[in-house]
Amino acid sequence: MPEAERPRERLLRLGPGALKADELLAILIRTGSAREDVLAVAQRMLVERGGLRGLAGSDLATLAGMHGLGPAKATTIAAAFELGRRAALEAGGTQVAVTSPAEIVRLLQPEMELLQQEELRLLILDTKHHVVAAPMLYRGTVSAAPGRVAEVFREAVRRGAAKVAVAHNHPSGDPTPSRDDIAFTRELVQAGRLMEVEVLDHVVIGQGPGRWVSLRERRLGFE
Repeated sequence: MPEAERPRERLLRLGPGALKADELLAILIRTGSAREDVLAVAQRMLVERGGLRGLAGSDLATLAGMHGLGPAKATTIAAAFELGRRAALEAGGTQVAVTSPAEIVRLLQPEMELLQQEELRLLILDTKHHVVAAPMLYRGTVSAAPGRVAEVFREAVRRGAAKVAVAHNHPSGDPTPSRDDIAFTRELVQAGRLMEVEVLDHVVIGQGPGRWVSLRERRLGFE
């Protein structure tokens, strides 16, 4: 294509807001493959992963395995999505007080419902329930292993948390808590009492509107 119409040149001339998603993605990818130019690669990726939300929920192995990418380009894309996620959380943290499971879901479900593996997220809250940070603590099956509980409170204490909440996703789409989910919650609540850090909730996130479960509301692990 003419040099002036290439994504990088268009961004320099018009600013990032003027570019379409495939053009922004092409800038991250930088180069195409032997059979596709970089814009065609970006367009195909968006189609194959169901748009930006699907792409954001893809793990590194999936991204790296797509034709025209590889590990280096996959890490660049994953880093870009992670920066966007952290920026959104920082903005939300100064404005939104998380006081209910529905607010936890609004904050995390748009990203977490698309993940292909279970992830455990920790919401670290100040005394007014504002989100201070929302780190991902673990990827894989959530269990009641003592190490998982220690990770939660290690990070909470390090950040000076007044309260915490946790959430994890079920890639199957069904948010029904498992026995391990309940046991893990029970251990979290007990540890929180000892550490004097209140555990507000443990939310399991499924796929689709209304597809989530608050273990506190169901009194599972919060006996």
